[in-house]
Amino acid sequence: MAHIYKATVAWHRGEGEFAKGRYSRAHTWRFDGGIEVPASASPQVVPKPYVNEAAVDPEEAFIASLSSCHMLTFLDLARRGGFVIESYEDEAEGVMEKNAAGKYWVSKVTLRPRIAWGGDKQPSHDDLARLHHVAHEECFIANSVKTDVNVEGF
Repeated sequence: MAHIYKATVAWHRGEGEFAKGRYSRAHTWRFDGGIEVPASASPQVVPKPYVNEAAVDPEEAFIASLSSCHMLTFLDLARRGGFVIESYEDEAEGVMEKNAAGKYWVSKVTLRPRIAWGGDKQPSHDDLARLHHVAHEECFIANSVKTDVNVEGF
């Protein structure tokens, strides 16, 4: 059975000269649980004052989505393997560059999870490698993209 996910993206022109590209790229993402997230174009793509630097940009959201999916899959795999995780923090990073056709794309995402383990059963280096490999293989978002996703630091 297919799962359906929805998001509403809302933008209004407001002030500025739209035809000349002088308009705000700030907008809002709304999700089914009721949360609203301020969003904007990246300040690395669109110059100030036409962005909201405090908002989430699509590139950051893409990287966070990959990281979050990997983490959630990893947590479940670790639990099923008899491990206890106290905390998990990832400082994920994405690289956007031009492809052979000259189009920008997020070519690489590096995950750098720091995991605090609890309980008596502690994972070996091989356990960690296997857990991360299977988490990547089973992550819904990673299975949906062509970006190279790597995990470092374990």
